[in-house]
Amino acid sequence: MIFDFEMIRQVYASYASKVEQARKHTGKALTLAEKILYAHLSEPVIRPYKRGADYVNFNPDRVAMQDATAQMALLQFMQAGKSRAAVPSTVHCDHLIQAKAGAAQDLNVANKTNEEVYNFLSSVANKYGLGFWKPGAGIIHQVVLENYAFPGGMMIGTDSHTVNAGGLGMIAIGVGGADAVDVMVGMPWELKFPKLIGIKLTGKLNAWAAPKDVILKVAGILTVKGGTGCIVEYFGEGAQSLSCTGKGTICNMGAEIGATTSTFGYDKSMEKYLRATGRAEVADLANGIREYLTGDAEVYANPEKYFDQVIEINLSELEPHLNGPFSPDIATPVSKMKEEAQKNGWPTKVEVGLIGSCTNSSYEDISRAASIAREAARLNLKAKAEYSITPGSELVRYTIDRDGYIADFDKLGGKVFANACGPCIGQWAREGADKKEKNTIVHSFNRNFAKRADGNPNTYAFVASPELVTALAIAGDLTFNPLTDTLVNEAGAAVKLTPPAGDELPTRGFDVKDAGYQAPATDGSGVEVLVSPTSDRLQLLTPFEPWNGKNYTGMKLLIKAKGKCTTDHISMAGPWLKYRGHLDNISNNLLIGAVNFFNEETNKVKNQLTGQYAEVPAAARAYKAQQVGTLVVGDENYGEGSSREHAAMEPRQLGVKAVLVRSFARIHETNLKKQGMLALTFVNKADYDRIREDDTIDMLGLTGFAPGKNLELVLHHTDGSQDTIEVAHTYNENQIEWFKAGSALNLIRKQQA
Repeated sequence: MIFDFEMIRQVYASYASKVEQARKHTGKALTLAEKILYAHLSEPVIRPYKRGADYVNFNPDRVAMQDATAQMALLQFMQAGKSRAAVPSTVHCDHLIQAKAGAAQDLNVANKTNEEVYNFLSSVANKYGLGFWKPGAGIIHQVVLENYAFPGGMMIGTDSHTVNAGGLGMIAIGVGGADAVDVMVGMPWELKFPKLIGIKLTGKLNAWAAPKDVILKVAGILTVKGGTGCIVEYFGEGAQSLSCTGKGTICNMGAEIGATTSTFGYDKSMEKYLRATGRAEVADLANGIREYLTGDAEVYANPEKYFDQVIEINLSELEPHLNGPFSPDIATPVSKMKEEAQKNGWPTKVEVGLIGSCTNSSYEDISRAASIAREAARLNLKAKAEYSITPGSELVRYTIDRDGYIADFDKLGGKVFANACGPCIGQWAREGADKKEKNTIVHSFNRNFAKRADGNPNTYAFVASPELVTALAIAGDLTFNPLTDTLVNEAGAAVKLTPPAGDELPTRGFDVKDAGYQAPATDGSGVEVLVSPTSDRLQLLTPFEPWNGKNYTGMKLLIKAKGKCTTDHISMAGPWLKYRGHLDNISNNLLIGAVNFFNEETNKVKNQLTGQYAEVPAAARAYKAQQVGTLVVGDENYGEGSSREHAAMEPRQLGVKAVLVRSFARIHETNLKKQGMLALTFVNKADYDRIREDDTIDMLGLTGFAPGKNLELVLHHTDGSQDTIEVAHTYNENQIEWFKAGSALNLIRKQQA
């Protein structure tokens, strides 16, 4: 079955003319990213856009949502007054399944525990014309790659790893739910025209090196914020040597460098993948406009002229990497791990190895890891660490079971979890994690922030390829280098693992009995969406209040966050996922993971109304009850990580007026704007140090709020002195209207009335 084929055909029918028009107006050769962007403008090309400066409106081809974020996105969409989504859209139930006992039992528990939420999502999908993928069908990004992604397309998704679809040559961008609502109601979607980073890949991967190591290397170069505001475009002979799903892995983890998205030009590997997943007709269409689905030859011959930054990596020389702990950009080649672990005091005993997740759960990933498991059995080796496997989709799981790979993992003692996110997002009931003991795990996921996988702040998590994770689980030692080291088997003999080997695609083809898809009703007008007023999981939204037209005065500091403050710190996942459809309940996790600058503790801030210390949400609710506005202050790259708009909606719900930081991660800044918040940055970053715990704060200049015009913050200190600091913003005229209306959704509702 090919989904939305007519839409794809229409996109391709006008593609060449749109790209030629863009080439005419820009007067130059074009990168792939530029071709896709210009081909999806909401208005005809009239001029070249300035990268990193111009806000531009686009018409994405489709929207994808996962169950944790879909709840809030669809609650907002329901307020917009539309009878059907304007573009093809899907909901995927992958985040709410906890990994504990194994696939079948965990899925059964999830279906019972989350029945109310699944019924809500299913009914909304049925009513508004959305495709619905049931629990157990697979992880959103793997399912999208298998069914919906197409070269040259543009999609947005309510998950930061939507970028995975770049493996099939798309521009796929993670957004908050309010952005998804824009597109689903048929409005243009706004994005600042990205800067471009070109990464030239030469050579070819060999031995233990995997596509994962490409992005681990890139993360080490660019850091977690080096890609902010940029699209990363991979090219060169090395890029063409990678499989389609390998490209997806690289694009997926591009979210960890802050990139808007990443992509590859259309090539043979993508064509093979389309045909293998039942989309030969899409491949035929893509072949017809092949030259428009990759960057121009001149661009790749002289990349320095066309990209804002160029990086070159020789795949033939690339060494397997381990990134971590606590940040995905701390990159260590496997040959240097012993030295680094000793220097930094990292625990070297590997307790658990986990493979899978949306990043590395393809047939190729599993088959290569299974080859190591099979080799271990042949060499009479047993895994010294616990080991688990998370398939990316039911299509992959069914096929790898048929081909004997699950049997290979069984021999290693591996536990197969459900086709869901599981441990990658904190949905892991890890025994003993509550003891908070210092330990090391290795996984093929994308993020390794403190507490993310198991809730234990003392779990040192390292990111690697599935192949290397499997080898380290067998060795039980973080410093084991499979390229050079031997292991002692059960008979006491020294043995050496051979490099992994696997198939890019199943030689017998993919197979599945029930992929888990539910088509929507042809006419959803009679479908009723029920939300119980007494539910603690779901809550209909009440519109946020519009701006009152005055400057903000008398605000109090809620928290001054120190150091890394990701969306995991602002709105934790794990056990809090169950409240993703209930804004008031989930607001009880607001900033509970952020470190308070003044006492270096989490979830303990001063309530200026009482002079006592309180949990962050409690202090926020106390201020709100007295109609006292609050300010949140943050450090660099504030809001890094997931696209979850709850991290913006929660402070809005609890009375926060503005968030002031040294710098923002892209998605979070946009989410704050969408919810009618002020997202501000210090003009002088050193002014962060001027803000004191007991300050009363005035925000001046709002009555003249305008693009490019800075605001003033007056800090009234308890000693009677005051400081006035200048703060900047990136709001354009339309975004200022969001602020004035109280949220972007309020403005949409007003315009649709």
